[in-house]
Amino acid sequence: MLASYRRIFAPPGTVAFTLAGLCGRLSSSMTGVGTLVMIATRRDSYALAGAVSAAGVAAVALGMPLLGRLVDRYGQRKVAVRSVLVAAGPFAGLLLCVHYGAPTWTYFVCWPAASVQPNLGGMVRARWAHLHRDDPAARHLANSFEQVLDELCFMTGPVLSMLLCTTLFPEAGLLVAGLLSGTGVLLFAAQRRTEPPVRPVARGGGGAWRAAGLRAVVPVFLATGLVFGSMEVTTIAYTDALGQRASGGGMLALLAAGSCASGLAFGLVRFRRPAATRLLAGTAAMAGLLLLPLTVASAGAGTAVLAVALFVAGSGTAPTMVAGMTVVQEAVPEGQLNEGMALAVSGIVVGISAGSALGGTIAQHTAPGTGYLVPASAAVLALLLTAVGHRRLQRPTTAPVEPTAAAPATSAPAAPTEAPARNPAATVGADR
Repeated sequence: MLASYRRIFAPPGTVAFTLAGLCGRLSSSMTGVGTLVMIATRRDSYALAGAVSAAGVAAVALGMPLLGRLVDRYGQRKVAVRSVLVAAGPFAGLLLCVHYGAPTWTYFVCWPAASVQPNLGGMVRARWAHLHRDDPAARHLANSFEQVLDELCFMTGPVLSMLLCTTLFPEAGLLVAGLLSGTGVLLFAAQRRTEPPVRPVARGGGGAWRAAGLRAVVPVFLATGLVFGSMEVTTIAYTDALGQRASGGGMLALLAAGSCASGLAFGLVRFRRPAATRLLAGTAAMAGLLLLPLTVASAGAGTAVLAVALFVAGSGTAPTMVAGMTVVQEAVPEGQLNEGMALAVSGIVVGISAGSALGGTIAQHTAPGTGYLVPASAAVLALLLTAVGHRRLQRPTTAPVEPTAAAPATSAPAAPTEAPARNPAATVGADR
């Protein structure tokens, strides 16, 4: 397995931008817990903490696609560096406002402003797509590998953030997350030789949202985000109801571990089917596997059996995400790739937020374990949306691309258009 994945690191500079991107993406998995614990501890209000977090999520959902368009137009380095510098002020402002007890409205000014950052995971995947543009099998390996890194971040980030907040001081988790984010983004931007050239779409081509495949896949990602958000809240609520609240984090880690394992295995499979067909199979598997936690919890089988069920259920998410991002790569022109992936990730972010709220409401007002109906139903919704939009998901990009003077002279030419059935690759997003 390691030998198979080693080939994607053959181009010079790949290890450097991968590690820098990993540093920056680890921070994104720390900010949610860090913000909640910091505000809840200082202000003794989970309601306020949740409201501030929701404001940040809304800012991410709205701002990320706009920044993605800027990245496509001006390049990763220029936009990433400027965004870090702009966000540093309001980020520091939030920490100071919370620490010194500033008025509540200042939180709602600082946190949304600090939350708007480029989609670092999307920029990493754009580099893999550029470097392996003539090798679909390598792209598939690279994007599967990135999904595994995403899952590892979400296994370790929340635990690290909670540890820092509880052992040092309430602001420690978010402070370290901010330092990791800024350092990771700046180091990533410094890797100029692997940066994709700017290839804007010809004038009049419109935004990435005009691509039929993207419009079809974003609702699928939103439903998948519902799965993620509701699964986290439901699992924590269920273990708490059983008097084993401390095991909730471990349960979620097993869920992510199942996704890691399937992601690694998925990258080694050579596919002949189009990405849209793989997405349909992935959502079908996810919908079927998520019945396991629901069945176990409804039967009151206990946390040990639930742990196994969550590990198995998690194996359905990585193939779905990888295939979905492959559809995005095929659906939008090369010059709109960052915007397209940012729109997909925004759909996931909105889904996670809505899933957390819905899952929490059901968990609070129904019998323990009933909340697992939400992720199971959301997975079925993702399957139905994929089936309904299957035809549009198979449409490759047809938008023209024009060269630009901003592209480095040493950059390779744009990749030729490939038939979807020959492109088994791609990524996943996710900063969930």
